[in-house]
Amino acid sequence: MDTEKLDLKTPDLVNENFEKLAALFPNCVTESKIETATGTELRRSIDFDLLKQELSHAVVEGNKERYRLEWPGKREAIVTANLPTTKTLRPVREDSVDFDNTENLYIEGDNLEVLKLLQESYLGRIKMIYIDPPYNTGKDFVYKDNFSKDAQEELIESGQKDEYNQRLVANPETSGRYHSDWLSMMYPRLKLARNLLTQDGVIFISIDDNEMHHLRKVCDEIFGEYNFVAQFIHKNNSNKNQANLVSVSCEYFLCYSRVIDVLNKEIWRIEKKGAKDIVKAFNQLKKQGLELDEVLDEIKDLYKRPKYAHLSRWNKIDEKGVFMDDNLSREGGAKDYTVINPVTGKPCPIPPRGWAKSKDELEKLLEDDMIYFGDPSTPPRIKSYLTGEDLSVPDSFWYIDNSIDTRWQKQTFNSLIFENPKPLELIRLIMEMSSEKDSIVLDFFSGSATSAHATFQLNSEDSGKRKFIQVQLPEKTDEKSEAFKAGFKNICEIGKERIRRAAKKIKEETNANIDYGFRVYRLDSSNMQDVFYKPQEYQQANLDLFADNVKPDRTADDLLAQVMLDWGLPLSLKIEQVDVAGKKIFKVAENSLYACFDNGIDEDFAKAIAQDAPLRVVFRDSGFKDDTAKVNVKQLLKQLSPKTEMKVI
Repeated sequence: MDTEKLDLKTPDLVNENFEKLAALFPNCVTESKIETATGTELRRSIDFDLLKQELSHAVVEGNKERYRLEWPGKREAIVTANLPTTKTLRPVREDSVDFDNTENLYIEGDNLEVLKLLQESYLGRIKMIYIDPPYNTGKDFVYKDNFSKDAQEELIESGQKDEYNQRLVANPETSGRYHSDWLSMMYPRLKLARNLLTQDGVIFISIDDNEMHHLRKVCDEIFGEYNFVAQFIHKNNSNKNQANLVSVSCEYFLCYSRVIDVLNKEIWRIEKKGAKDIVKAFNQLKKQGLELDEVLDEIKDLYKRPKYAHLSRWNKIDEKGVFMDDNLSREGGAKDYTVINPVTGKPCPIPPRGWAKSKDELEKLLEDDMIYFGDPSTPPRIKSYLTGEDLSVPDSFWYIDNSIDTRWQKQTFNSLIFENPKPLELIRLIMEMSSEKDSIVLDFFSGSATSAHATFQLNSEDSGKRKFIQVQLPEKTDEKSEAFKAGFKNICEIGKERIRRAAKKIKEETNANIDYGFRVYRLDSSNMQDVFYKPQEYQQANLDLFADNVKPDRTADDLLAQVMLDWGLPLSLKIEQVDVAGKKIFKVAENSLYACFDNGIDEDFAKAIAQDAPLRVVFRDSGFKDDTAKVNVKQLLKQLSPKTEMKVI
């Protein structure tokens, strides 16, 4: 039995006074930088200017007030977004599926660096972004973007950094940096993400109560308050107890547009998508001679499927079809006539606001059997039948059964290898209502790759050619987790395997002619020697070490990826490998780019590729036969293929 120990310390009066002030004036509690013996720290503190105002009957002069969200570290977050990166993406062919032909991408690495690398190649090209970032529950790990490289071993051993040199820190609610750390992590990523959206593109962000209010203000600043689309509420069937007060069973999908005025309103009108299927089912069930109650039971079973869940409000039935009872009142409506309930033979209660219809209109509705009489103690309502023709804008309240995804996991992996996955049908739904059939969708907190799975699913249903980009930090799986026991050492391994298995299953079930592959890239340091970027740090005597400015462990595939990014070409472009004059050439998107990283490039080779008139061509600087050949190759290309742009690395 543990015995409580004396702490043998005097009371910390500063902390006690702080807590007393915080209890009296919670609005005066903030975060600020404090100089300590070990350096600068962020701690909870009292805003004394605001406290003075609370204790004064007159306006206290102070800093100029502005309507905006501020936190310690915001300026650094802005700088972080704007800093260039020298990193690159290296292809991992062995993990990919149909690498040369697929247009889907899976990228392993810190999403901040990856977003920077995608800025040129995907600027204004992404139609829809969906992300499920850390919710900042106090248990989440938050990316840290400004860290020293000292004490690497300590960071790894303490769990603050993983094997890929990415630093992660716990963000407990007791930390003075609780909100600031999370905001500083999100701000630069959202800022960079906005650049990638098309003019009519949208971003959906999953979030819960912990940071919803802060996220809304950050998005107002980055995307513009006027580009706010909606705050969708997702009611799920999992309850999360918080502080033992409320069983939380919903979360939010915050949606912003790049430019809301140019949104294609038609593709958002899918509320009754699937209604034709329900109407068809109703007609078929009636033909079978079932009683109406039996037909309704069958229809309600259909509503349990995610595809039809959004239609579940149409939960009543009569001989004419499936309907929902709708409001039959309006403010200021007439109250000087009554409707007789045909079942009880008594007058129905008059709606407190008054009837929405005139007496003649009500009588016509009664004649056409368009009035629903439910509880005799309440006013009647109007019948609204489900048809296969009606379209309306989406509802902001969604209910999707999470257990369906849990069952899919068990069937596919024989265990629950990832926790709390986003409902597949929910991601498919937002993708359907906000993307075109040829859109690019991006998820840079990919997790278990639900959005990649949803892309395959939706493409198989409507013959779409949507392409996905998944980005995920390869965080280690817990050794006690089902994922680790199943052989998955990090989250990326889970995501990639899910994509493979989802593609296989969808292909078997639908035989749809879609792109089932994906290219894997991994974030790494530049392919170029450090002297390429920091020549001032090397003396002339050392430069012979870098006669070839490419690192010795890098392949031609590695170099091609960096060239494509540097030239602003999408990484999803088709890649072919051909031999020309005995040398290997990468042909990207037919003649958009020719890349050859072999040695011995000479005039004969230049004449051979000039016949194809590529738009761009790139060689290694050390790949020419000699200095004379380098000059001659450039001149020959200018003469024989004047539209070809030549560069070297």
